[in-house]
Amino acid sequence: MARDIQLKERWEELVEKLSGQFSDGDILELDAIIYLVGVQELGQYHKKYKKDEKLNLMHIAICRLLEPYGYYEFDFFDDEKWPHYKVRQELPALKAGEQSVLMKEALVNYFIEKEYID
Repeated sequence: MARDIQLKERWEELVEKLSGQFSDGDILELDAIIYLVGVQELGQYHKKYKKDEKLNLMHIAICRLLEPYGYYEFDFFDDEKWPHYKVRQELPALKAGEQSVLMKEALVNYFIEKEYID
């Protein structure tokens, strides 16, 4: 139970900090934060992205976020410097709430690793 409380507190801290920095205080949703990770991982910050590129950015983020869990492994950068990952292990069938918890935990761990939050 303490782990769940700590995750909840860290998640709220992360959402508050990112929302203040990137959305003029509007609360960022989970998908928006995943998108931000994709942009961070690609490293091309000042570019306008098309819809399909935005989906690819979210895919990059999900692969990167789930890499420490053993689901994906970085493979290579393509000619346009986009990272590519390969599947190491299929994701288990998760209910929507379980998916959300997994992604929140992965995001919190990512931003702790990046020393953005404690």
